[in-house]
Amino acid sequence: MAGASTAFVVTAAFLWGLAGGIGGVLMEAGWSPFVVAFYRGAVGLMFVLTWLALRPARSGLRCRRLWLWSTIAGLGVAGNFTFYFLSIAHGSVAVAATLMYCAPVFVYLISFALKLERPTALKWAAVVVVMLGIVMLTEIHDASASDISPLGVGAGLLSGLAYAIFIFAFKCAAPQGSPQAVLTIAFAVLVLILLWPADPVRIVAAMSAPSWPLFAALGVFGAGLSFILYVVGLNHTAPAVASIVAMVEPVTASLFGVAVLGESLAGLQLFGMGLILLTVTALSVHTNPR
Repeated sequence: MAGASTAFVVTAAFLWGLAGGIGGVLMEAGWSPFVVAFYRGAVGLMFVLTWLALRPARSGLRCRRLWLWSTIAGLGVAGNFTFYFLSIAHGSVAVAATLMYCAPVFVYLISFALKLERPTALKWAAVVVVMLGIVMLTEIHDASASDISPLGVGAGLLSGLAYAIFIFAFKCAAPQGSPQAVLTIAFAVLVLILLWPADPVRIVAAMSAPSWPLFAALGVFGAGLSFILYVVGLNHTAPAVASIVAMVEPVTASLFGVAVLGESLAGLQLFGMGLILLTVTALSVHTNPR
């Protein structure tokens, strides 16, 4: 069972990386990041709602705390999807996926600021190394050489922060009910939030556009099937193992960007990406040894 659970987590991470690439293709076709993020969440909502209907026991939907934390989780996932695709639109899939992977570092910085966790030399060293990796990856030290706008960098970092908020809220909501109930509320909040910026006219137009199969694939791979696999897989997967295999997402997204979208990274950028991925993974493993 443990092996199958790990395979679920790996598959989910692979699908998330693939979703980033599909989103890049859709935005190259002229669709806005808001429309892309909306469909990723809307199709995901249909999947988790079906999951809830099939397994309604112990949903916790009568619990106010579940609704509170699930709503916050929805705000987090809406921000994560939107900023992620904004970062891709103003940079590249590889950079956006790697910046989003910095989420654990933001959790530490927030915890340090709020005095929820005691800072250590190891944790501060990890933060510094990740920041150095971000400088190399985004080439913000040499604006003339960078193809990534400040908006792309900022959106990528905000996507990681939003993802950290989603994870924190999901963990707080989970004891109050079932994961399918939490995800249903979260994705419903996402749909409501993005309905206006995505523009209902553009949302309807996407349904009959030639790109509609890509929108469907984005939602299935990027939210519906992947979130279910990830949640089920975590039940029997050690946090340390999950942290390591999560690297599949930025690697998959980067390879998709190179192979399909014609993106490229300089040697220093690749080194920076490696610093970030290895440091964040090592930090997660150190924090969750079991």
